[in-house]
Amino acid sequence: MELLLSAAVLVGMFLLWIRVKGLDYVIVHQRWIFVCLFLLPLSVVFDVYYYVRAWIIFKMCSAPKLHDQRVRDVQRQVREWRKEGSKSHMCTGRPGWLTVSLRVGKYKKTHKNIMINMMDILGVDTQRQVVRVEPLANMGQVTALLNSIGWTLPVLPELDDLTVGGLVMGTGIESSSHIYGLFQHICVSYELVLADGSLVRCSEEENSDLFHAVPWSCGTLGFLVAAEIKIVPAKSWVKLRYEPVRGLENICKRFTEASQNKENTFVEGIQYSLDSAVIMTGTMEDHAEPEKINKIGLHFKPWFFKHVEGFLKTGCTGVEYIPLRQYYHRHTRSIFWELQDIIPFGNNPVFRWIFGWMVPPKISLLKLTQGETIRKLYEQHHVVQDMLVPMKNLQAAILRFHQDIEVYPLWLCPFLLPPSRGMVHPEGQEEELYVDIGAYGEPKVKHFEARVSCRRLEKFVRDVHGFQMLYADVYMDRDEFWEMFDGELYHRLRRELCCHDAFPEVYDKICKSARH
Repeated sequence: MELLLSAAVLVGMFLLWIRVKGLDYVIVHQRWIFVCLFLLPLSVVFDVYYYVRAWIIFKMCSAPKLHDQRVRDVQRQVREWRKEGSKSHMCTGRPGWLTVSLRVGKYKKTHKNIMINMMDILGVDTQRQVVRVEPLANMGQVTALLNSIGWTLPVLPELDDLTVGGLVMGTGIESSSHIYGLFQHICVSYELVLADGSLVRCSEEENSDLFHAVPWSCGTLGFLVAAEIKIVPAKSWVKLRYEPVRGLENICKRFTEASQNKENTFVEGIQYSLDSAVIMTGTMEDHAEPEKINKIGLHFKPWFFKHVEGFLKTGCTGVEYIPLRQYYHRHTRSIFWELQDIIPFGNNPVFRWIFGWMVPPKISLLKLTQGETIRKLYEQHHVVQDMLVPMKNLQAAILRFHQDIEVYPLWLCPFLLPPSRGMVHPEGQEEELYVDIGAYGEPKVKHFEARVSCRRLEKFVRDVHGFQMLYADVYMDRDEFWEMFDGELYHRLRRELCCHDAFPEVYDKICKSARH
């Protein structure tokens, strides 16, 4: 009774404090309070609901039948839009705050919203080695199912909430991409509802132009309703080697060598300063050495990037065995290193033991509750960018990042880019090794200006024939955008498929002025 009374008094004082200070003040200046008390518990409820729902539907084998009904419903909505006179462009009806992108598209309010409630795994074909999924199935669902039956995706991007649709229409990358390429390169086929309401399947052999044009198109050629993706046999463990490296030239040299070595199943680097990094290489293993097992996914374990930094501080190399699924989602709990800015004490052992099982808060809920003040603060004092540059330009790119934004840690992830007819391909006709440089955090460079600094980065990336991931803020104008990306096939298909009245051009969906 006394405990309940004390709790009631504390809650009352907390609510009184909020009333005196104002809710906006609390959310902006003490955001961790709001996140810990409200968003973390709500995030747990979201996760439990979606995982239980997905498991039940898959076990009941009802997903394929429901899928056909849902496809017909999408076709019906598109045909109704045509009958009504095609008065505005169409877009998916999924709320902007539910996406992993930090910004919300303004077009959601002006375009015709087509509801696409498709979030199931439709089937696993181990003979053909493919999994067929709906566009809103996320990486958490996919790994939970595939790993349980001994399979995995060759490229499995880290964050649980990334959806198949977002990874197809945008892009995705993982530390195995130096072998398999980007997420689009492990896709076997796509099924889309086009502007006329027809259902089309495309693959390398069937409607191949459309198959190559869909990635990076951001839903401006049609509505994705299903995708077939390659799967490979999985092993239980990842044997991960940690190698601290000093000196920028040494970092780039060692990272390039590791990325070129196809015996490494996984390659990744975390750069903690201009001249210090840890390079990680891994292989899948059936068995682990018991004394070297580290279950990094347990809620009380240190955040992965902090654990890795320990090898840099000691200067010693190390080897660990990590459960496969925990390795795949190693950056999920701390949202890479973004969560340290939201919950500054989140990696404290006491917090991890008591509240770590609820971490991380859903990115979608963070967006929904951030408010205009936080949005503007983030825009001016926070950077989230992934720039894809040729490996041969890695050293120059890191120097450019350091001069323009000085954000650390930097995430380094190599990938193989094959020749293609689509929007993203190497400059020549041969496959080329690229690297994703991810910058997430507060710039330390003096007199940082988001627009000016990011435009300098964008120009550097264009000059070396690199690419910018489109989930981030894009400050390029239209001509600069199409200088970076190859729009020849994309524009031809938009004309052939009568997309101009149905969907906006990709630039008009992702440019800075189209998002808030």
